[in-house]
Amino acid sequence: MTQQEIVLNKPDDMHLHLRDGDMLSAVVEHSARDFARAIVMPNLVPPVTTVEDATRYRQRILDALGSGTSFEPLMTLYLTESTTAGDLEKAAASNIVKAVKLYPAGATTNSDSGVRDIAKSYHLFEKMAELDLPLLVHGEVTDDDIDIFDREAVFIDRVLDPIRRTIPELRIVMEHVTTKDGVDYVGSAGNNLFATLTTHHLMLNRNAMLVGGIRPHYYCLPILKREEHRQALRAAATSGDARFFLGTDSAPHTTYTKENACGCAGVFSAANSLGCLATVFEEEQALENLNAFTSVNGAKFYGLDINDAKMRLVRTSEPAVFPQHFKVGAETVTVFDPGKPIYWHVDHAASL
Repeated sequence: MTQQEIVLNKPDDMHLHLRDGDMLSAVVEHSARDFARAIVMPNLVPPVTTVEDATRYRQRILDALGSGTSFEPLMTLYLTESTTAGDLEKAAASNIVKAVKLYPAGATTNSDSGVRDIAKSYHLFEKMAELDLPLLVHGEVTDDDIDIFDREAVFIDRVLDPIRRTIPELRIVMEHVTTKDGVDYVGSAGNNLFATLTTHHLMLNRNAMLVGGIRPHYYCLPILKREEHRQALRAAATSGDARFFLGTDSAPHTTYTKENACGCAGVFSAANSLGCLATVFEEEQALENLNAFTSVNGAKFYGLDINDAKMRLVRTSEPAVFPQHFKVGAETVTVFDPGKPIYWHVDHAASL
């Protein structure tokens, strides 16, 4: 008999883009509705590079939510070639900053301030290991001669593995893993390497973006990969392995900037991720492991208490109805389309 409901500890989103200004005000409520906490990415313009920046950004997030919310933004710093050991010491001593994010320059949205020469940051990685301040990595190289579908695998060989061999005590999260190479590397790496997995990479392969016409709302970085890679991601997510946890990488752009001659990379999935994830875990016959993936593994990595609040997901006979768009000023943001009917949804009226 098909399972009709599941109760979770309220989930955490361990990789989230909220942007700023009008976009922040429009999108943050979607995350606050379904998630207790989120690791908030620092790739604003200008980027969040200091504890002072992070404190001000955190307050803007809370102001956008207004009073009465229990959502907790967990802040990160953007690593640049100007970052100092003092910046890291202040971050580790704060109650605000939980990690530092490495963007190879040019790898994704607003990454131009990122690191161009990784060797110049090794002294900072050593300081982070000393402070037990996690490093979050956007795991792609940006060399022009590397095919976009191979960037993650090359990053592991050229960048990540050398860092880990040199500073094995540094705790690292390989963000939004998209390949079997990444899954296998994390799975064989011991206790100091973890990974986030996104909703859209679990749901789709690159055919969804490219077959029958280009679908710009599926364009993201790291880009969607072959089906064999998607299957490896699903196996990792649903396995119960504590090294893998949810980071939606929900990344809003206006519909106009997505449907453009040079469209932006990013998928906005905060509004319907949990129903999609329940579908994935049901298909993999692993609903019993959904709570670990969404609500336990990430909290343990960051040394946080597991949320006491509960959330009920129900499976209905008719497909759940999600909004297709929502307004941001005079523009709209398009919500992630999972490409199939979703029968699971969050019962927000439930009292647990």
